[in-house]
Amino acid sequence: MELKSLAGIGFETLYDAFAKAFADYEVRIDGPQLQKMLRRRGFVPELSFAAFEGEQITAFTLNGIGNYDGVPTAYDTGTGTLEAYRGQGLATRIFEHSIPYLKKAGIGRYLLEVLQHNAKAVSVYRKLGFEVTREFNYFSQETARIDLPAKVPDFPYSVRRIDIAEHDTIPGFWDFRPSWQNSPESVERASGDLVSLGVFDGDTLAGYCVFEPSSGDVTQIGVDRRRRRQGIGSALLREMAGLSRSGILKVVNTDTGCEAITRLLENRNIPVRGKQFEMIKTL
Repeated sequence: MELKSLAGIGFETLYDAFAKAFADYEVRIDGPQLQKMLRRRGFVPELSFAAFEGEQITAFTLNGIGNYDGVPTAYDTGTGTLEAYRGQGLATRIFEHSIPYLKKAGIGRYLLEVLQHNAKAVSVYRKLGFEVTREFNYFSQETARIDLPAKVPDFPYSVRRIDIAEHDTIPGFWDFRPSWQNSPESVERASGDLVSLGVFDGDTLAGYCVFEPSSGDVTQIGVDRRRRRQGIGSALLREMAGLSRSGILKVVNTDTGCEAITRLLENRNIPVRGKQFEMIKTL
């Protein structure tokens, strides 16, 4: 078994290994969806690694590279092992193999997210030196089942597309720092796949969202703290539900300590479906 980087490996080979590794998962990702995911998360093949048996990928870790909180960071975009090769510790070997290359590239830490109920994976990451930094909720619902009342915000408003980079008030709407895949850097990388909407009171931005219509993924949603409980969040959800081509809305990686977003989504019948740990290891 040879461990080496994914530099020069064609996308079809990569997708074939990805599809086989996650064939037993309930949710499947097709080729275009994987390409969008890799683009958004900053995938760098030269700093991603796999185990090969001949020309076949048997296990892999796809790393995104970027700045997170001002620190050059590697992010686990996807780790998988083909079923016939599980139980051999390949994921751990690939991770340990990658560390010298990441350090040489100036990467200061490694970031990942893991489902809280996956106790085996959490245990492995702890043994590798990862520490839990945050806990996240995952929400989803079919658009037809979302409770979207006819009530509109109780002020004259308009909804229009925006470029979030042009609105420096937006970070002030946040109750928590967006996760890697929802960060401003990820939004910029995937700008062609995303739609950003703003709710305006006259010329003043009162709330906004960033959304991927093809998947129904709500990347960011925020409301001016002074304008909350006026129907702005519900108006944004209504707009996104109408634009979703997947028939669902999903909100991934909201901080479990943020009562405002939890209350908004649960009141609209978008329930928590799962929880994740954010974990970081200093390299």
